[in-house]
Amino acid sequence: MAELIAGAFFTASFERFSNMVLSGEVLKFVSAKKLNDRMLKKFKTMLLSVKALLNDAEKKQISDPDVRQWLDELRDTMYDAEDLAYEIQTEPLRCKIEGGQSGSRIFQVFNFTSRFNIKNLEDRIVEIFHTLEGVVNQKDLLGLTPSVGVHLNRSSSSSPQLLPVEEESDIYGRDDDKAAIVKLLLSDDDHDDVVGGNKISVIPIVGMGGIGKTTLAHLVFNDVNVVKKFDLKAWVTVSDEFDVFTLTKTIFETITGQKDCSIKHPHQLQCELKKAIEGKKFLYVLDDVWNENYNLWDNLRSQFTFGASGSKIIVTTRNEKIGSMMGTVPIYYIGIISNEDSWQLFAKHAFQKIINRSALQEFEEIGRKIVRKCNGLPLAIKSLGGLLCYKKHIDEWEDILNSDTWKMEECNILPTLWLSYNYLPPHLKRCFAYCSIFPKDFEIEKERLILLWMAEDLLLPQENMTLEEIGENYFNDLVSRSFIHYTKGVVFPYYHMHDLVNDLASFVSGEFCLRMGDGSFKGTTGKIRHLSYMTSKSHDIKKLEECSSKSKVLRSLLFDSRILSVQFLANLEQCLKGMRCLRMLSLCENHIMTCSGLVPITISLDLIGNLKLLRYLN
Repeated sequence: MAELIAGAFFTASFERFSNMVLSGEVLKFVSAKKLNDRMLKKFKTMLLSVKALLNDAEKKQISDPDVRQWLDELRDTMYDAEDLAYEIQTEPLRCKIEGGQSGSRIFQVFNFTSRFNIKNLEDRIVEIFHTLEGVVNQKDLLGLTPSVGVHLNRSSSSSPQLLPVEEESDIYGRDDDKAAIVKLLLSDDDHDDVVGGNKISVIPIVGMGGIGKTTLAHLVFNDVNVVKKFDLKAWVTVSDEFDVFTLTKTIFETITGQKDCSIKHPHQLQCELKKAIEGKKFLYVLDDVWNENYNLWDNLRSQFTFGASGSKIIVTTRNEKIGSMMGTVPIYYIGIISNEDSWQLFAKHAFQKIINRSALQEFEEIGRKIVRKCNGLPLAIKSLGGLLCYKKHIDEWEDILNSDTWKMEECNILPTLWLSYNYLPPHLKRCFAYCSIFPKDFEIEKERLILLWMAEDLLLPQENMTLEEIGENYFNDLVSRSFIHYTKGVVFPYYHMHDLVNDLASFVSGEFCLRMGDGSFKGTTGKIRHLSYMTSKSHDIKKLEECSSKSKVLRSLLFDSRILSVQFLANLEQCLKGMRCLRMLSLCENHIMTCSGLVPITISLDLIGNLKLLRYLN
């Protein structure tokens, strides 16, 4: 199923790639190098043939694993060709700068062909050519046929939209759930568990992914009566990595207002936490818990024994076993929302402005049928509402209602998310897929993500707009379509991706994007283009060294908040020497452990200077 999405991703990027490879700059460069003109023309013909086969391949790969493999091999080859094209486009600029030449016309640079410095250029072009030729020649064996015509994203002012209404909550059907949890928070009942002489109640909220557990927890966490009851409040997103020290430190930083406290020793942290919470009534939320290890939970819970009686902990999880293990009161199961609440939530996102009232009834009839297919799941409803908001024709709504995607059962991705992704504009597909470099529950910085998109050349230039402005429009589009979520937060607002949306992004990227340290690492191949390591754990460092040494075609290398050894940094620098395609290198907030303590990372300027495709350095 991962390859299914990979095919859709490939179609979105193919047009951009072929235009670049067949551009005047690349052709002039190849011509100046006196490469085989016949081979170049044949290469152009093969690119056009591949383009014609993609639609048929994407349809057939669902049931034919050979077609899925064909698409994967094709995508890897296109990545190699694209990397070479970028080198070719960069080389004239290098020659011009080093040669001190004036003028902007590309062919002026080609007079200095002896200065070109692209290693094994002819061999690489020939290898890409023969690989692509072999892939194309398999089309008859796979029964692939070229198709004509493309699906166009249409737009018109006839889109179904209602009169604007006063700003209201984006949450429907949770009033009773909120009241029940708030009642538990405000009461001190006999079910409270005695921990170290203090009563601390643990309230588990259990439900399937996308049902709204986190939303419900936010509702009660910010309730005015709840805010008045507790002296201290902290919200921690747990996810896969249940590290007791890290979770405790996060809670300590939240309740004390400290940022990036320097405490390194568990005992010292426990002493400081005791001072902060002793005799005070606290409310903690442990959101999205996956760990079933009771000893880890018991260790974490013991850190809070100094709080006042009546303190509470809310736990949200998809796993009923975890809810039973951690809870001191019966599990609160959160269910789907009603048909009418589902419709109200959908309408809020799908209908936003005034339209011709005569068209509304027809759209509403189809919309209600679509909503019923979402089975009361808020994430699915919001996702489709955000999609259909941009669909201006009734037949587009009918296409979504009748899509075969609703019948897919091969993976754990929601059909509604598949639909929403498939109908994204091509430029947003690539930007969304790139977000798979971030681990689950990662707080996304909009400005930083836009810079990463720029480094990967994912933003299409527009007249009278900077790339930053274009990137912000892309980002806002993904937010409006519920691919990136805006949350007010406990202290300040932030952006993140829902777990199920993050899973979708990972499927889209396939084996070409690898996250390490969050439990998703399954091994490595030479096809990885984007690699991130964003965790406090250190036990995967050997795997990381192995992965870095094998990945010679990396485009993105992202480390965050790591303590690295001197030897690891030396190995990393050695690996960087061979990463000719690297466009983004981020080592922010990383340090090296030395005999004299922690020192910031430094990288040789000569090494950075050799990364001639590098566009983003942190």
